Amino acid sequence: MFSRKHRRPKSAELLKAWECLDAGDTPGAVRLLRTAGEDLPLGEVALVAGRAAKAAGFDDLGRAAAAVAARPDDDRALYDFGYACIERGLSFLAVPALREVLTRNPGALQVMRELVAAYESENRHGEAVELLSRHESGFEEWPDRYLLVFNAIMAGDLALANRQYALLPDPEDPMWLPAHQRQRHMLERAASAGPVSALDRADLRGWQFVMGGTVLGTLSPFGFGAGMNGRYAWLQDSYGECLQGLLRLKVLLDAAEVRPRSVSPLPDRGSRILGLAAADVLGLPAEPFAPGREDTVVIAYDLNELAAVDEGPEILGRLRERVPGQVLHEHASSWTDPPVITADSVALLHQSVVAPWDGQLRAGEDGEVERAGADERPDAVIAAEIAGADPSPSEGDGETPADPDERFTEFVTAVRGSWLQGERTRLTSTGPVPSSKFA
Repeated sequence: MFSRKHRRPKSAELLKAWECLDAGDTPGAVRLLRTAGEDLPLGEVALVAGRAAKAAGFDDLGRAAAAVAARPDDDRALYDFGYACIERGLSFLAVPALREVLTRNPGALQVMRELVAAYESENRHGEAVELLSRHESGFEEWPDRYLLVFNAIMAGDLALANRQYALLPDPEDPMWLPAHQRQRHMLERAASAGPVSALDRADLRGWQFVMGGTVLGTLSPFGFGAGMNGRYAWLQDSYGECLQGLLRLKVLLDAAEVRPRSVSPLPDRGSRILGLAAADVLGLPAEPFAPGREDTVVIAYDLNELAAVDEGPEILGRLRERVPGQVLHEHASSWTDPPVITADSVALLHQSVVAPWDGQLRAGEDGEVERAGADERPDAVIAAEIAGADPSPSEGDGETPADPDERFTEFVTAVRGSWLQGERTRLTSTGPVPSSKFA
């Protein structure tokens, strides 16, 4: 695939990645490519990326990388390489290639849009805003001004987003109507949250609501000052934390003046257990989930777990469109691998979670850490244990801001008019609130 003169890269950083590939460690090579920076020779980067692509079976990326390795100054080859990187989830590799093409072709709007897509995939919304603003005099209202509004929101610049949204005409192409509506809902949510929420780079609850319409029930009591900003990294969940999330759900429903008539647990085991506990806490009957049922609280433990159930993908598709009076509550939601739909209520955000009924780590009799067996008791028995658990929040490390029910209620009361609006579109960005995470 590559000529002999390109068999090995010369840069020390890329040689380390090459050695990972020699050892069969493709993920390790990709991690090194990510940390190597964006100023390395593109031909050498493509040489390593192409070999990694071949190992992963990504033939399209392999061909595009081979073209750049052979012709590193060819704009067409660089563009195709950037496009293939975005398609394969390697947007960080697309950025320098597309930026190089755009430097030599400053009016190429399609190249600009692909570079914006790469920035978005990397949560680099501020850079997307700067890029779009620089090309504003020549860009098209759809999609370019729409992209400027979106990235301004995701970068936390609501003033710019509102100014640009006021300039954005209604789309002529009906394809853009759902996106236009989602953007309008985001700005409406921001307007309702602003009076009671800081909407700064540490306001996780505020921005989760603005971006996806989710009301976040609790904040992690660990690592706030170390950059977690209310998200969990790795969590061994407990029955008490499950109850804490359900009690916050009850406060949410009361403050929003939403009056469900039933609880609808989703069919995976974790959701069935939590759903039975929710019925106890909320004082409502539990009925198996049925598409189209109105005035019900649909309960999920982790929507990514539902996706693994036979009927899960179909159910998730039905839940994308909301039903009158229906509230979707997810207890443990992944912020690094977001579910395909965004819940209306989420108890906590995690990178990795172990449910209380799954095999958790514990200290054995000899002091060594061991994994306990899963809790195989009937769903109803575990649900009763959740309902009777101690919901007192952990003291944590003392760095997370206080979050009493009164403050939570104030937030919900302010935003209830803009809650439960629009589709439950997948949230693919962490938005303005950054967070540390494990590799």
